[in-house]
Amino acid sequence: MDRSRFRTPLRRPRLLTAAAALALAASGLLAAPSTADSASPADTVSPKAPAAPATSARADAKALPAHALVGYLHASFANGSGYTRLADVPESWDIIDLAFGEPTSATSGDIRFGLCPKTECPNVETKDEFKAAIKAKQAQGKKVQISIGGQNGQVQLTTTQARDKFVSSVSAIIDEYGLDGLDIDFEGHSLSLNANDTDFRNPTTPVIVNLISAVKTLKAKYGSGFTLTMAPETFFVQLGYQHYGPGQWGADPRAGAYLPVIHALRDDLTLLHVQDYNSGPIMGLDNQYHQMGGADFHIAMTDMLLTGFPVKGNTAHVFPPLPPEKLAIGMPASVNAGNGHVSTGEVNKALDCLTKNTNCGSYKPHGTWPALRGLMTWSINWDRFNNWEFSKNFDRYFG
Repeated sequence: MDRSRFRTPLRRPRLLTAAAALALAASGLLAAPSTADSASPADTVSPKAPAAPATSARADAKALPAHALVGYLHASFANGSGYTRLADVPESWDIIDLAFGEPTSATSGDIRFGLCPKTECPNVETKDEFKAAIKAKQAQGKKVQISIGGQNGQVQLTTTQARDKFVSSVSAIIDEYGLDGLDIDFEGHSLSLNANDTDFRNPTTPVIVNLISAVKTLKAKYGSGFTLTMAPETFFVQLGYQHYGPGQWGADPRAGAYLPVIHALRDDLTLLHVQDYNSGPIMGLDNQYHQMGGADFHIAMTDMLLTGFPVKGNTAHVFPPLPPEKLAIGMPASVNAGNGHVSTGEVNKALDCLTKNTNCGSYKPHGTWPALRGLMTWSINWDRFNNWEFSKNFDRYFG
């Protein structure tokens, strides 16, 4: 997600635009799932895909309302949406992700966070006012956490030293501001897989292994109340149905690279909210490509996570479904916020289909999940810019 300082209301192109994805499809990167070592995915995907390890819902997840709204607050930068003080964020927002904590260099693991400079954000609050606003939100039952990464914050924990620095520097931010937890928004080239790392259940690539270890250390330090959310792009998650890492044909090593992180941390995870925007066409469980612009894309992408899927078409490597309580759908708050914005009518159609099995379009999901946790959006600032249309619609829908 973009923390551009260029004061433009439109976000810059990201990892894979629709046009780029179509070009990759033509070149073979976005081909059908490999069948060299697997049965046909169409024959294997069903609502009865292997279940996730049996665990109760986390205490911190239970602390959330049955249906939660997650939003990113531009806290460290300004852009065309304008600066919004934390105290001015409406009560609609249940999890507020402070964007962004960023590393001193891509491989240092040293994460820093500071409020937007007054030269960029004339109405920025003081640090003491910001900390007081955090406490006030928490007193209302809201979660406020630091989001690490974003479009420009590349984080590559290539060494154990970087891993340990990540833990200590993130802890320092959490402690200084009294935050509830951590959001992982690693994008770009932060995560990729080595050529011989082919099983998401047993990753060996250092940047993957070290990230998992770092987050588990943070979770152990702060205990059951620690909230953990993730905001990967579709390229790093759902694309794993077709491609996982570089493979024998030299595909993009980032394809599916979030899957081992999600899987290893699924018991600790509060919410996963994949960014269903700024995405190229992605193949769903119906083996058809789905594109942004309507409810079907959100339905297809979410169904993959709720149903589970064979990674790279390999029926021996099935990514287990996640419980609906741990999933929210990521959407842009306005046409200015990112490619793939849909109207509130399409938002509601997606929710109707997934939670009520009504109002479905051409894609038919493999189940009905009334406990789907909710929605995430980039961003609170862009929603304010758009007269709070996204959050007001959420409040109306869930009452």
